[in-house]
Amino acid sequence: MNVVTDIILPLALAFIMFALGLGLTGSDFLRVVRQPRDFFLGSFLQIILLPVIAFILVKIWPIAPELAIGVMIIAAAPGGVTSNLLTSFAKGDVALSISLTAIISLLCVITIPFIVLTSVTLLTESNISQDISLVSMSRDMFLIVTVPVILGMLFRKFASEIASTFEPMAKKISTLLFVLVLLGAIAAERENIISYFAQAGLVTLILNVVMMAIAYFAAQSLASGTEQKICITIECGLQNGTLAIFVATSIFGGGMYVIPAATYSLIMFGTSLIFVYLIRKVI
Repeated sequence: MNVVTDIILPLALAFIMFALGLGLTGSDFLRVVRQPRDFFLGSFLQIILLPVIAFILVKIWPIAPELAIGVMIIAAAPGGVTSNLLTSFAKGDVALSISLTAIISLLCVITIPFIVLTSVTLLTESNISQDISLVSMSRDMFLIVTVPVILGMLFRKFASEIASTFEPMAKKISTLLFVLVLLGAIAAERENIISYFAQAGLVTLILNVVMMAIAYFAAQSLASGTEQKICITIECGLQNGTLAIFVATSIFGGGMYVIPAATYSLIMFGTSLIFVYLIRKVI
């Protein structure tokens, strides 16, 4: 048994999702009805267009199949929990950001297994897809993502004072856990890290920048306002790297499959902070 991948990583991800649930209320889900245009625009860009752009990139890019699958895993991941914080810094619609992060995170129980299995079938010539069960992957995703979110929401509902006090600390712990998971993934591949980064760094950078640019201009035309445009752009740039690393590790055993999630996770904070800085200069 690998203690890091079999115990620490799932527990870290479960806590991060629990912390997300602590900050959710029923109004975050009702916002889908109140702001349908903004929500469905953000959802379409992140759930459908992001994986499509990623697939086009890995098909035309000279990249190893394992790294290509890794790129698809990070593209399939929902928005990262830090997107809410950066949206606030950029003076965007934080409420919409929370709704997008929460609902797309819950939907990923279905979307990630489908995207990953389809990608394996289309991008590799091996029979690895025969060894991957859609049902078991969805079950694992449900246990590690959905259940902790629901528990967090229930804790907030029935112990609201404690939850309100603990939530800020939980978010800080979540950020620390994400950093530790990221560093652990990089350390595990330290012998080949330079080679892997050379292969996956540029393609993940292009994916991140292109997707943020598409989201920005799409939201400029279709979103209801500037705050919503900012939110949707950041949501489409920040992915849940911890979840992507968990999927790559639990399904494929880590290795090269983890590298795109690691490179993307490092890159996305740089590009998002640059975006926040530019937006704050303009607004």
